[in-house]
Amino acid sequence: MSDTPHLKDSTDPGAPDDAATDDELEAELARLRAAAERPAFSVRVLGGVLAVGGLVGFWAALRLLLDYLLTLEDPDAQLGCNLSVFIQCGAAMGSWQGSLLGFPNPVVGVAAFPVVVTIGVVVLAGFRPAPWFWRSLLAVSTVAIGFIGFAMWTSLYALNALCPWCMLVWAVMIPIYWLQLVHALQERILPAPDALRRLVVDHRWIGLAVIYAGVVVWIFAVMGSDLTTSIVDLF
Repeated sequence: MSDTPHLKDSTDPGAPDDAATDDELEAELARLRAAAERPAFSVRVLGGVLAVGGLVGFWAALRLLLDYLLTLEDPDAQLGCNLSVFIQCGAAMGSWQGSLLGFPNPVVGVAAFPVVVTIGVVVLAGFRPAPWFWRSLLAVSTVAIGFIGFAMWTSLYALNALCPWCMLVWAVMIPIYWLQLVHALQERILPAPDALRRLVVDHRWIGLAVIYAGVVVWIFAVMGSDLTTSIVDLF
């Protein structure tokens, strides 16, 4: 009896297809190489957005608050933000939505944006907060972006007027929130399927552009020719 081990016939249908296996390995290696070459989202970029966006948001909220205080002293004051019937801050100031928490909404921005600036500066300086901190900040930012959405809806459907300072706050809050979400997904601070994680992180700037474009389309779809005429009249 021969002790020679039995070799599996390469024609056996159950044998692995070496060519197919090699192709699969090459495809997987190519995918991994592409992922490695794709630049990750830097937390320093997030820090910069928080610092700059927070500073711009603070300035816009402060200007809006100062204009509000001016109207308390002189209801007939000519505000610099009142550019036309459809582009003005007076309508928002005089509405109940303008004091949703019982005091002028800009007070929230004046108080909150310096905190955002501080976080951005310390991140740029090299401090790396713990995951629980990022979750907490994202939770607060989620409430804030929800408030921004309510303000947009109010401006378009209830007031039919756009407040310039308010729009500046909207403009900075979008990347402040979106890039926090990108960072949280990349660092696995938030649970998510890998496919969704890669989609959001790899296409973060496209996603941001799509959000901005969606807001612009929404505004013009609702206000249409009124807004266009107001903009043309300014020039």
